[in-house]
Amino acid sequence: MNTLKKITKNQLFIPLAALLILAMFNLIMDPGFFKITLGQNNMGNYVLSGYLITILDSGSELAILAIGMTLVTAASGGQDISVGAVIAIGGSAMLRVLCGNDPKPAQLHAPIIVAFLVSCIVCMLFGAFNGTLVAYFKIQPMVATLIMYTAGRSIAAWINNNTLPVISPTASPSFAYFGGFIPGIPIPTPVFIAIICMIIIALVLKFTNLGLYTQSVGINESSSKLNGLNPQAIKLLSFVILGLCVAVAALIKVSRIQTINYSVIAKDIEMDAILAVALGGNALSGGKFNMPASIIGAYVIQFLTTTLYKFKVQSDALPAYKAVVVILLVVLSAPVVREYLSGLKKKIKAGGKEVA
Repeated sequence: MNTLKKITKNQLFIPLAALLILAMFNLIMDPGFFKITLGQNNMGNYVLSGYLITILDSGSELAILAIGMTLVTAASGGQDISVGAVIAIGGSAMLRVLCGNDPKPAQLHAPIIVAFLVSCIVCMLFGAFNGTLVAYFKIQPMVATLIMYTAGRSIAAWINNNTLPVISPTASPSFAYFGGFIPGIPIPTPVFIAIICMIIIALVLKFTNLGLYTQSVGINESSSKLNGLNPQAIKLLSFVILGLCVAVAALIKVSRIQTINYSVIAKDIEMDAILAVALGGNALSGGKFNMPASIIGAYVIQFLTTTLYKFKVQSDALPAYKAVVVILLVVLSAPVVREYLSGLKKKIKAGGKEVA
């Protein structure tokens, strides 16, 4: 019983339990869900395919965003709802550098690494803008980021004069590698990009005080200030890091389709990132966080999305199913519900002792 109690109290229990439930459901309904095959893609390269590969592939960009969203949530006690719009801005800036004024260039106008660095700078600047509103102007995070959520896609369209640049395979075959497959490697490239991001954040949290400072500010901003921390700078830094994660996700998104649709790209992805943080058992009011739990939560959300698509649920109906998950998580994490469950547990224990 003590072992079971320790397992259920572990923060990884909720996302892993959700993952197990989804896996069992698919195993019962259709065992073929777990089938992985090796075949050729349209470029003639051998690649792995199957629902599990799709989950790892599409879930990778969500896992990258969950890293930044976790830090923002922990430090500010709120969430950034402009993530999808800033992805559109970062992707548009990247294409502007690569294509110049030509919407369909015969060859790239700049190296891919230069375009990516420009996208990183742009996304980090917009992250700093959001962070400044939250940290220095004391605006609630969801309200502050509503500005970019509303205007971001229009800014993205303005960057390329409302045109849709397209990078053809003849202009740059390697650009498609970041959102697809590297020849000779059957595993999607976004999986490796996500692993690199996970390793970097793990090293940062291990060898720096970023995690400690972020949690301190989120738990008690006044107390952390008395202990010599600068809460405004830490909040600002968390939004800048999220901006960097957004730039990486923008690279993957744009590379997948080699163009951009300002109104559709990364639509509602910010909600999935927030849900991943919540599913990881992290308090949406800020404070302590568990980064591995958030990352697992991201893949659970993608598992759920892929499962719903598998059973032919229309894309317009997906938010409704995810909303049910959000409601359950929010209700179960509410202090009133936790107190009630704790009191109920004590009553059951007391009743068991009386019977004995």
